[in-house]
Amino acid sequence: MGISKPSRRGFQICCGVTVILLIILAIVFTILAFTVFKPKEPEITVYPQGLENITFGFEGFLNATANATIAMIVGINNRNYGSFKFKNTTGFINYRGDVVADVPIQQSFVPARGKVNISTYANFMVDRLISNTTFWADVLAGSVNFTSEATVRGKATVFKILKLHASVPSTCDISIFIKSQSIETSCKTKLKL
Repeated sequence: MGISKPSRRGFQICCGVTVILLIILAIVFTILAFTVFKPKEPEITVYPQGLENITFGFEGFLNATANATIAMIVGINNRNYGSFKFKNTTGFINYRGDVVADVPIQQSFVPARGKVNISTYANFMVDRLISNTTFWADVLAGSVNFTSEATVRGKATVFKILKLHASVPSTCDISIFIKSQSIETSCKTKLKL
């Protein structure tokens, strides 16, 4: 009977220490989840490279079409501790509410806390752009403003263990300044798990 009493006390101490360790681990993981491992919005930057080609076409008697291709590099800075692999998608460039270009984005892999540059191009439908009544007024004023929208969908992988479906919608404001022939871009993204 003398043996059972100390072993019972030892069992209670062991259980108490285990519960305290589990509470400490839970607190540490909670703090890490809300600080270090909290998902951060990726930074996306668009770098137009220049005009590649212009094509003209005629459909019918007075129906002319014109297209222009502008090469660009899309830079993605992943600030998260998880990698992201996404599928092919298409972005769209709008001018005052009208879609005037599409931008194909090929699938890619963005490493954890890494950067990747994706080469792509924007196919502008010039006829749709210049038929907008405010286009020439903007050109004469010295700047033309566009917005681009794209949603990239794929899988985020954290520590090669946890795999989550994720999407990253992004909106970019693109300003082309006619006189200085310069372009400014500003993008906003939101990571959705």
